[in-house]
Amino acid sequence: MIGAFDKLLKLADTNPFLYNLQAMQKNGNHLELQMLKANPSLMILLKEGDLVDVSLMERGGRAAYFEIPKIGTGIVYGVEFLNAKGILKKLEIGEVVTAKVLAPENDEGFVELSLTEAGKQKAWQEVKELKDQGEPIKVQITAANTGGLISAIAGLQAFLPASQLSNEHYPQNADGNRQKILETLNQFIGTELTVKIINVNPRNNKLIVSEREVVTENVKELLVQYSVGQVVSGIISGVANFGAFARFADNPEIEGLIHISELSHNIIDHPKEVVAIGDMVQAKIIEIKDGRVSLSIKTLQPNPWEKVSERFKEGVTVHGIVHKLNPFGAFIKLDQDIMGLIHVSEFGSVEELKKNLEPGKSYEFLIDSVKPDEKRIILKLTSKTPPGQATSIGEPPVAVE
Repeated sequence: MIGAFDKLLKLADTNPFLYNLQAMQKNGNHLELQMLKANPSLMILLKEGDLVDVSLMERGGRAAYFEIPKIGTGIVYGVEFLNAKGILKKLEIGEVVTAKVLAPENDEGFVELSLTEAGKQKAWQEVKELKDQGEPIKVQITAANTGGLISAIAGLQAFLPASQLSNEHYPQNADGNRQKILETLNQFIGTELTVKIINVNPRNNKLIVSEREVVTENVKELLVQYSVGQVVSGIISGVANFGAFARFADNPEIEGLIHISELSHNIIDHPKEVVAIGDMVQAKIIEIKDGRVSLSIKTLQPNPWEKVSERFKEGVTVHGIVHKLNPFGAFIKLDQDIMGLIHVSEFGSVEELKKNLEPGKSYEFLIDSVKPDEKRIILKLTSKTPPGQATSIGEPPVAVE
């Protein structure tokens, strides 16, 4: 069985850092040889990507030479020399610095090194350790774009997506307007935020942080005293196109999301139709997960669809007001609480749909089907007549005898 030292000896022909092993082998009394035989791990083998501590030996106009303990001489030259000019300028002869091995041996027998890459690699190692520790850290915001905020950790650019901002800092009233989002995010430039590192990917040069994760950890402990099904009082703290945020009245650190679908039994285009910032509301907890809480207002309201079959019958003709046109059809307001749908296929095309129906005007429709479980009433036109008179949305349509 070949021993570890014998394996190293076989590598001597191809590895420049073992070149003197064969010479040592000829003299069995050589002290260093005896030590290596006893402990082959003392022989250092460099490979590409290794970080090593080196000391500056000589600095020239085109290259710098470094001593690598127990190995030999390293060189920084070419593009790496130009990139490292700032670092080299500050180095004194004999001063130790960390370098990254680019090549264990070049044509001249030197170890090719990079000082700038070593700094980056150490920085990536540092941020990875911070991520593994899971501790919150403070970062200063240096720039913003429509996607989020930019900062730096250990000299590396870090990105804080807008979706990872706390509810308090999220641009809630931008309504998807990119300019408004940017204006809101620009206000954070120069400020400090507490974040956690959630993604470290040196290969793609990606470092992602989250403010939401910090808040979530704190909220997790507070949410222990609450349970699904519980009704809480809250104050609307923000309104976005996808829903509204409400702070618990008895625990303002907790902020829950009321999705647009949980605001009302009616179809609404935007949450601001139902709530506004500062409104006091009663909401039911419908989910607690990973430090986040989802709320519902509509579950505490009477469901108009429960008795819809008593009010609207298949085959009955009714008047309804066009609420909204979509590529798949039109929503028709049948009364204050119930919407019906007429499909675009009734008209043959979206263009014909737009010609025959005008938002805000009243028309006569035939109820084709009533499906309370799906909260759906399917309508048909009784005739494709020109638009009728404009009618107030508040007027309840009546059945046509």
